[in-house]
Amino acid sequence: MRSLRQLQRPAVRVRRSRRTAAHDDGLLWLFDLDNTLHDTSHAIFPRIDHGMTMAVAETLGVDIDTANHLRRKYWKRYGATMIGLVRHHGVDPHEFLHRSHDFDVNPLVRAEKALAYKLRQLPGRKVLLTNAPLEYARAVLRRLGILRQFDSLWAIEHMRLHGEFRPKPSPALLRYVLAREGASPRRTVLVEDTLANLRGARRAGLRTVHVYHPGTPFGRGRSQRPSYVDLRVNSVSDLLLRRRPLRG
Repeated sequence: MRSLRQLQRPAVRVRRSRRTAAHDDGLLWLFDLDNTLHDTSHAIFPRIDHGMTMAVAETLGVDIDTANHLRRKYWKRYGATMIGLVRHHGVDPHEFLHRSHDFDVNPLVRAEKALAYKLRQLPGRKVLLTNAPLEYARAVLRRLGILRQFDSLWAIEHMRLHGEFRPKPSPALLRYVLAREGASPRRTVLVEDTLANLRGARRAGLRTVHVYHPGTPFGRGRSQRPSYVDLRVNSVSDLLLRRRPLRG
């Protein structure tokens, strides 16, 4: 059985946790990034898709059609294209992440207004938990003006178990994150647009909020709330208004 202690590279700490009025509920909020805190489908996903495809093609020396096929295959199987490339082709993960996300996010970011203010009104500690690379995530948070709203950042680089990447929806990863953050599953909420990741969170005993976004893969056409989702919302504003069932 694999030990949680063998997960590598702890998360990046943004600031020390402060016990203020915003922490009265004692909740830990794990926020996804893409299509959760900002509208990635608007302009960033096309850039990432293109960057991923070109990085796969150049790294493996294959044509664009083959690169697209591998990119989608590995993303669907492992939760991140990079993991498939590392496991099956021996690709350097850090070099690939840099090449595939080497663009300026600033003119591409779109999100709801006053996001920093709204996050401050949400009682509890906030931690970012994303399968995206760290530098990309940090750049987006800076552009949104919400980097300082998070106690720590967990990105794909931090999600390793026995030397292998184990990103969301891995329940083992989620348990390790909670251990490092000093939180219990019943007092932790994952806020996320990807249903598979929410299903993994429920298996780890977390509460779950589905941020519905029509651009999220495999999310379109879902008209009903799955049993493993406690609350379905459309935005952080919506979460603020409807969060009461998560407090108990």
